[in-house]
Amino acid sequence: MKALGWWLMLVGSLRLASVWFGFFDIWALRRAVFSTTTMTDVHGRTFGVWTLLTCTLCFLCAFNLDNKPLYLVTFLSFIYAFGHFLTEFLIYKTMAITNMTTVGIFAGTSIIWMLLQWNSHQKNHQKHN
Repeated sequence: MKALGWWLMLVGSLRLASVWFGFFDIWALRRAVFSTTTMTDVHGRTFGVWTLLTCTLCFLCAFNLDNKPLYLVTFLSFIYAFGHFLTEFLIYKTMAITNMTTVGIFAGTSIIWMLLQWNSHQKNHQKHN
């Protein structure tokens, strides 16, 4: 497995912990991610399902880096997540800077790494004459 695949496995595993918090420990999710207590149990479960989907994408992409559509969807999941949390931090003021920093480290690293390796994992599909 290539280094980017290992990174995606790590990120997917860390996201899996957030899934647990979303479903079974909403108070920990409130403290660890959001700085306000307006998150309801329904919000927590929605966060859990969304995070489970992104976690699944990380694992699938880690083993299929040459699958361009899957690579794109996984890349976009990082863009969307980072954008979501950035608006929560800048506009809605529901996240502390320390939590935004953690999101930025993992999402930012993933976005940059995946951009830098955009075509490097593609199989050579040229015809040999």
